[in-house]
Amino acid sequence: MRELRGRVAVVTGAAHGIGYALAERFLAEGMSVVLADNDATALDEARTRLSAAGEVLAVPTDVADEASVQALADAALARFGAVHVLCNNAGVGGQQRFSRTPTATWEWVLGVNLWGVIHGCRIFLPILTAQPEAYIVNTASMSGFLTGGHLISYNVSKAGVVSLSEGLAAELAEDAPHVGVAVLCPAFTATEIRHDERNAPPGHVPRSEADPELEDLRRRVDEAIDAGLPPAVVADLVVRGMAEKRTHLFPHPEWLDRWDERVAKVREQLLPVEATS
Repeated sequence: MRELRGRVAVVTGAAHGIGYALAERFLAEGMSVVLADNDATALDEARTRLSAAGEVLAVPTDVADEASVQALADAALARFGAVHVLCNNAGVGGQQRFSRTPTATWEWVLGVNLWGVIHGCRIFLPILTAQPEAYIVNTASMSGFLTGGHLISYNVSKAGVVSLSEGLAAELAEDAPHVGVAVLCPAFTATEIRHDERNAPPGHVPRSEADPELEDLRRRVDEAIDAGLPPAVVADLVVRGMAEKRTHLFPHPEWLDRWDERVAKVREQLLPVEATS
């Protein structure tokens, strides 16, 4: 998808980080942009800043709520009459041991990171397929390809986004080849995901209380995030990836070495299959 001028993009998690950078880049390409975020104050501030660059609509949205995502789609169509690019980007994270992660936190993380993408794809797909050309970009993470402790709910949600995106890309290649699908898999990127708990739902126990022993790990991860790749670099990769019809976008390709290591470890565990009589 090379021609973006005059087209419409919807971006969730648009008030901060990668979502904001995507919106900014799309506006620079001559697109109109629908900003979605559940932080109403930050969303309004983003709308004010970005309006100077082009036509912007801000819609407070809880991506974990199907009705809220439907309202987002309805608002986009009412204002612009079409949607050509959908970026399911909203996400939450955080280091926490499995044994210290309550059900409410699991529901929150999966609700935003995975169900948010499912809702977005299901609701917007008929709108996208009605266009001559369209693209879905789902933000996963390198955690969707890697495994490890202290981040299990996040890893599970992002692995689901990878699987969803790859499967949807395969289906649409047959059913609607004019609609592309890409999964975006960044590693450390300088976003504000460390502040995700500001909008946590009732029942979620703050990580500092639920698992205080991991405070040092969380501090080190926050430092790595702060020193991470600028979101604008990720947004540039997305635009180039859509132009080249890519299905996988890796802002940190060096992390694929860790995926190779994971595959090697899995192969080491293989046992010979013995024939039975």
